[in-house]
Amino acid sequence: MNRHLFMLLGVLVVLGGCSLTPEYTRPEAPVPTAWPTGPAYDASPASTDAAPVAEIAWREFFTDERMQRVIATAIENNRDLRLAALNVQRARGIYGIQRAALFPALDATASGSKKRVPADLSSSGERYTAEQYDVNLGVYAWEIDFFGRLRSLRDQALEAYLATDEARRSTQILIVSAVGETYLTLAADLDALKIAQTTFDAQKATYSLVKRRYDVGLATELDLNFAQTQVDIARRDMARYTQRVAQDENALNFLVGNPSPVSGANLPEDLAGIKPLRAIDPGISSEVLLDRPDIIQAEHLLKAANANIGAARAALFPRISLTTTVGTASAELSGLFEAGSGTWLFAPQIVMPIFDARLWSALDVTKAEQEIALAQYEQAIQTAFREVADSLAVQGMVDEQLAAQQSLVRATAETYRLSEARYLKGIDSYLGVLVAQRSLFAAQQVLVALNLSKRANQVRLYAVLGGGTH
Repeated sequence: MNRHLFMLLGVLVVLGGCSLTPEYTRPEAPVPTAWPTGPAYDASPASTDAAPVAEIAWREFFTDERMQRVIATAIENNRDLRLAALNVQRARGIYGIQRAALFPALDATASGSKKRVPADLSSSGERYTAEQYDVNLGVYAWEIDFFGRLRSLRDQALEAYLATDEARRSTQILIVSAVGETYLTLAADLDALKIAQTTFDAQKATYSLVKRRYDVGLATELDLNFAQTQVDIARRDMARYTQRVAQDENALNFLVGNPSPVSGANLPEDLAGIKPLRAIDPGISSEVLLDRPDIIQAEHLLKAANANIGAARAALFPRISLTTTVGTASAELSGLFEAGSGTWLFAPQIVMPIFDARLWSALDVTKAEQEIALAQYEQAIQTAFREVADSLAVQGMVDEQLAAQQSLVRATAETYRLSEARYLKGIDSYLGVLVAQRSLFAAQQVLVALNLSKRANQVRLYAVLGGGTH
């Protein structure tokens, strides 16, 4: 009997090889194969053999040692990244549970009972005490995966686990780029604060000059009031940029997640003092987007939804389960392992769904979820393409804007110098000096913003091309 039992088990396992999961084919990317071109983009041809950005380690991209130390601390301590890693562990455990369901669970049981049977219930008409002891080794309610339901659930759990791991990589990219941009923003606001301080000092000196001229009758009260307003405006700007610097430091410390704030030795002094970022080449094909963790994550979720369809289809077919035990039993504890006390149990069960509307509705749900996952996958690719295209547009035009702004700063500085000289000679009113001062300050602040925009865009381009995971 045991031989026949094991033969039957082997046949069922072999036959349990069919799957009702639809065959998966990667969808076509709903974006052009090449990056956009036009007046806003760099006209120089892209390299055909450039190293994929996703393979460039963040330490190779961020060349400044202070930034490297801050980013490394963030990777180690950031709570979002820690939560992402814990989610990976949880998903791995769920996958292990689903995979284990494919294999029988072998249990050993031992039991003993003793009961008194009254005379009116006894076949002999006399009361007696009944005893029973048994020891068994067996498999209980093991589902034989004949139609692939359990394998589909295992595949779904595997894809969900892989998607979670890609989500962790996406989180790291986000953290690395956010720390980089915040660090650069802090440096730019420090530059802006220095300009505000210099402007404030200049405005105070100008006010003192106008006050002396007013005292000797060479300046009007209107000129003095104009000079005072400029001092107040400059003082306000100093307070505003001091606040922004403090907020930038708070944002940086939040991203880093370390109990101790980022030390002064690792903080920037200005934007120019930060070593240049490594130049990167997006290549000529948009297919590099398929290496982005968020797109890989979306594809794993699409595969998981595809596997769920297989599980829902298999639920419509008979479900075969098996309980079998081998052991020994005796009416006396001492005779439990004597010859002739062996027992066995073979109890297969087949459940055949006849009518259950819930199963058909569940199948419809899984098909809808697969369509949703497909749309999300395509949307992720389109979003990634737009992000790269936007960064390439900034990269193509930011140098031209910088050149124009640098020329503007030189021109406004010269205008301010000439206006002040003409005022001191009594040729023009103080209003011309006032306008020239404000124009110079505004031009200097825009130049700082453009320098920040160029560097921050380099960080964004590195991130949207999938860099920052190594």
